[in-house]
Amino acid sequence: MSELRLHRFIPYRLSVAANAVSRRISDSYRRRFGLKIAEWRVIAILAENERMTPQDIGNKGELDKITVSRSATALMDRGLLLQQRNPEDGRSHFLQLTPDGRALYEEIAPAALRLEQELLTCFSEEERDLLESLLRRIESAANSP
Repeated sequence: MSELRLHRFIPYRLSVAANAVSRRISDSYRRRFGLKIAEWRVIAILAENERMTPQDIGNKGELDKITVSRSATALMDRGLLLQQRNPEDGRSHFLQLTPDGRALYEEIAPAALRLEQELLTCFSEEERDLLESLLRRIESAANSP
C-alpha cells in the first residue's frame, strides 16, 4: 500500500492551484473593477447568455444559491444588473446585464484574457490544449457516479 503524500495528491494539487489562481484574479478584479470573483462570474455568464434565472446562473457557474443572490444584489446596487419577473413563473425572475454591466464586461474580458495568457505563458500551445483536455476529463470523472 502506498502512502498518501499530500504534495503529490492530485485533488490537493488541483485545489491549491485553483486557490492560487482565484487569489490572483480576485486581487486584480477587486483592485481594478471593485468586483468579487463570484460577481465577475455572474457578469460573464450573463454576457454569454443574455438573461437567465438565478438558479440557471448557479448551475452554469458552479455557484450556490446564496452566492448568486448576494452577487446579484451587489451588482443591481451598482446598476450593472436588471431583474425582471418571469411571466411564466411568478415565483422566479430573470437577471440580465444593464448597458453599464455590458460595458464593464467589455472592459474586463480583455483583461481576463491577458491574465490567463500571463498565467499560462510557461506552457506551449500544445501543453495548454492538453491541460484543458485533462481538466475536462478529470471534471467529467469527478461528476460521474
